[in-house]
Amino acid sequence: MEFIKPERISDRITEVIIKVINDEKFKPGDKFYSENVLAGKLGVGRSSIREAMRSLEVTGWVTVKQGKGVFIASVIAQGDEGFTGWIKDHRNILLEHFEVRLMLDPKSAFYAARNASESEIIELEDICAAFKSKVETNDIEEVISVDQRFHFMVAKCSKNRTLFVLTKIMAKSLPVGWVTSLHVPGRALSTISEHSDIVAAIAAHDEKKAEKLMAEHLEKALKEILQLTERSKNAYKNNHAD
Repeated sequence: MEFIKPERISDRITEVIIKVINDEKFKPGDKFYSENVLAGKLGVGRSSIREAMRSLEVTGWVTVKQGKGVFIASVIAQGDEGFTGWIKDHRNILLEHFEVRLMLDPKSAFYAARNASESEIIELEDICAAFKSKVETNDIEEVISVDQRFHFMVAKCSKNRTLFVLTKIMAKSLPVGWVTSLHVPGRALSTISEHSDIVAAIAAHDEKKAEKLMAEHLEKALKEILQLTERSKNAYKNNHAD
């Protein structure tokens, strides 16, 4: 296996793990290396391995079974087929994720518009600029990371500690929504303007508008996830029609 230098983790770790799967001829259904083993072999931290595994699971390379380990997906499918298949299998989890996010994030935006300081608004604007930069370089792992930072910061600006803690718990323990939505083609690009509009409403201290824009942002993300699976299902039917 290849030792990854720390400064190259965000750019290469997922790519290297896929190379390991191919080079070592893992087959569908095979149990893959544990986080500890991969971290040791690649010379990176477990948190970096965990993030890579989330991405690989979403894109159809592996299946993570709680308490059992990581397994090569029953059908290794790169691109949209693997991704949409994963969404189909995890539809209920995604719906639950967005149900909770729609309770938390719009209220965070509402109170952020009421309570955010000028320095915090500047930080939100800086995060938006960083997000745009990562989207332009197509660095999906960093796009996801910066998106989480944006929502953390909005929650922090609310000055409501409970909202902030719950938002962090959702991101760290249940990241499926962040990971999934930003893999949908075009969603990250749309998010650039949606984030900017939310920040503009917060800067204007327009509580209701900030709340409304945040709700619409999440609703659009969920809608596009479900539309992608519907298009995939229709394409499959058309390709297999008698």
